[in-house]
Amino acid sequence: MDTTRKYLDYILNPLDLLRTKKVLQVNPTIAPLREEPEEIKIIVYEFDSNSAKCVELKTVEACFAFLNTPSNSWINIDGLRKDDVEKVCNHFGIHQLNMEDILSIGQRPKMDDINGIVYCLLYMLYFNEKQSTVEAEQISIILGKNFVVSFQEDATRDVFDGLRDKLKIGGSKVRQNGADFLFYSLIDLIVDKFFIVMEKLGEKVELLEEDIMRNPSKKTLVKINMLRKEMIVLKRNIAPVREIVNGILRGDYALIEEKTEKYFKDVYDHVIQANDLSENYRDMMMNLQDLYLNTVNLKLNEVMKVMAIVTCLLAPATVIGGVFGMNFDVIPFAHHGLGFYLAVAVMFIVPVVMLIIFRKRGWF
Repeated sequence: MDTTRKYLDYILNPLDLLRTKKVLQVNPTIAPLREEPEEIKIIVYEFDSNSAKCVELKTVEACFAFLNTPSNSWINIDGLRKDDVEKVCNHFGIHQLNMEDILSIGQRPKMDDINGIVYCLLYMLYFNEKQSTVEAEQISIILGKNFVVSFQEDATRDVFDGLRDKLKIGGSKVRQNGADFLFYSLIDLIVDKFFIVMEKLGEKVELLEEDIMRNPSKKTLVKINMLRKEMIVLKRNIAPVREIVNGILRGDYALIEEKTEKYFKDVYDHVIQANDLSENYRDMMMNLQDLYLNTVNLKLNEVMKVMAIVTCLLAPATVIGGVFGMNFDVIPFAHHGLGFYLAVAVMFIVPVVMLIIFRKRGWF
């Protein structure tokens, strides 16, 4: 029955079989295959300290007008199509190597400064409540003179709604500063999302710990292994961000003003904290696995102890029955009228005495 149910679960959830490969197998030497969306979504925010406007464009050519404008521009493109990405990169002076990174799959988070354009590749993390998995969406952020271009894979979700609201407020910091502050704000929101995902994972870890203490089973071990894989996804996407932000602080970038660097220091502190938490969660998963094994072994020892006690209690009856079952002509009480009752009485009295002795010695 358990085997049938196991294979039925695999049929209903085939992604569980591929999860390990998705988490661990990354080969940058293999040409990536990305399915291009039928439509893309382009939204441009043009703002300064006095005004701000938001427009949705139909074609990528329409965003070319926002290059070299006196105000700041944020061009957000949802959906990656090779031809559209090439057009935007060629017009805004984004290097060929950065264009390849934008179109890549499974790329490690990184940052480059080529030809005066700062390029940053990060992953936005989401927690799938239904499958209890961590999902990562690649995002590329490009900082140029008075403009920021961001490329996202999924048009249905991101973490930038709070920033969009701030752009509508005239006195907000993002409106009072330049494109470099907008660049910082995007990275900061991505880093802040890390903590929300880790909080969700922390809740799963706590529930799993209670499950281990109450009723450990094979299903519990499967949950432990699944959470360990999600910790790998978390760690792999958080750890490189520390190098990225540290590179911004140590580097000399003409597009990032000195007054904005102090905000990146705050992001750096958050990244360190997130990295430490991911390390703690990984250690917790190792401890949970040890706790599961110890609990299962303790449960097995309890079962073996009960079986040993039962065996000991039945031993006197076995011996007495064996003695009176021997094929001798003369056996004491064999023909006595009360012989049977005396034998049965001894079979009950001896185990009771043994139970009292075991109890006094604290064996159970």
